[in-house]
Amino acid sequence: MGLELGIIFAFIAMLCWGFGDFLIQKSTRKFGNWETLFIITLFGALVLLPFVYKDFIDLFSSFDHTVLLLAASLIYLAAGILDLEALKRGKLAVVEPLWSLEIPVSALAAFFIISETISSYEIGLISGLIIGLVLVSLKSIKFKKHIWLERSVFIAILAAVTMGFANFFIGIGSRETNPLLAKFFFDLVFVIVASIVLFCQGKFRKLRKDVMTNKKFALIMSLLDNSAWLAFGFAMVLTPIAIAVAISESYIIIAVLLGIYVNKERLKYHQKIGIVLAIISAILLSTFLT
Repeated sequence: MGLELGIIFAFIAMLCWGFGDFLIQKSTRKFGNWETLFIITLFGALVLLPFVYKDFIDLFSSFDHTVLLLAASLIYLAAGILDLEALKRGKLAVVEPLWSLEIPVSALAAFFIISETISSYEIGLISGLIIGLVLVSLKSIKFKKHIWLERSVFIAILAAVTMGFANFFIGIGSRETNPLLAKFFFDLVFVIVASIVLFCQGKFRKLRKDVMTNKKFALIMSLLDNSAWLAFGFAMVLTPIAIAVAISESYIIIAVLLGIYVNKERLKYHQKIGIVLAIISAILLSTFLT
């Protein structure tokens, strides 16, 4: 029952991330990166506080758990800022498939650190996924003097690799403590860092005005993203890390379709092939993992 419930949570994360990233992209362009991070994590921290404050106080009695969550939160913070910057600069239909790299990175981290195995089928599907990502990334398949890459590709790849490691440590942190406490800890660290940045930039007054003008938008975006991360945390506890990451990563299907049909993003033929290959590989990978 635990595995099945974990898979359900992974699918919830997939759905919430798919629609959430669509709104987050609009938010980064409307408010800014740090502003978006502040809005989402403040919402998460305030909502979770009543449920975890006792556990949060007890957390500091365990040095190992505190260090683990702090390290995970810093890696997650770096990945989150890179994610936001990639969404701000690039096409949703290009950025999202590149983030499928989180799957092999998380799976490899789990394999080398906690000995979660990877089968030959999974290696083949990961290879197909990476080929698809390369096709998505290239602006042109005609190699002359330069290889023209889509804007934000390097940032998106770096974000995916960083987030892959963050996923692994988030999973370990959720297992060693609990998903609610881990999520609250991450949100608290993010709020503190984002507050310092925004204060130094003198942007709090403008942010307050922007949020008051777009309250419904900010609420829905925050609700979707926080729900996704909570569901992801529970999936990490109930299933192997590779399974949780692979299934939830299928959110790219939703995000790519929104990018193409709502944002009217135009792609070249080889990029469309790459998207299809990456999505199919991600779906099959999640199937073989289960």
